[in-house]
Amino acid sequence: MGVIFAKTDKGLAELTLKSGGLTPRQRRVLIMVDGKRSVEELRELLQNDDLQHTLGILEESGFIEIDGLQNAAGDIQEAPTGPLPPIDAFRPLPVPPSAKDMELARNFIQNTLKTFCGPFAHLHIVEAAHAAKSHEELRLQFAPWYHAIVQTRDGKRRAEELRTLLLRVI
Repeated sequence: MGVIFAKTDKGLAELTLKSGGLTPRQRRVLIMVDGKRSVEELRELLQNDDLQHTLGILEESGFIEIDGLQNAAGDIQEAPTGPLPPIDAFRPLPVPPSAKDMELARNFIQNTLKTFCGPFAHLHIVEAAHAAKSHEELRLQFAPWYHAIVQTRDGKRRAEELRTLLLRVI
């Protein structure tokens, strides 16, 4: 199911006033948001690896809002009245707990932080992930890990892909 964003009044005003302090990339994305294109369609048009992050910034800043959802058949439904799943929408906890998945998640956290942030950056996240005794404890490291990744240029570009991969095992 694809999310469709539309400009808010603030977003429309930003196009003429240019007072929101948007980066050129954020402004380009704001221009392309039209209330008709899904996020996937925008991704194809913009060829922007960090589109999800940019859309998040625009939404949090009040320039865009969810206007509808597009199903696989292309039908558009009204935007949901309740909140959408958060960025850390975890899968149901495995029963019994999977030691293999926990080890995969720990290694993924360690390797991605080392690759994108440097070998000695954010060691507290890696240590906390390795000290976690349960999936619940390990999941507490998701948000710090994600924020560390998106602080880097390459991490920001691959953030959605990395987030999806980690959510499969955490």
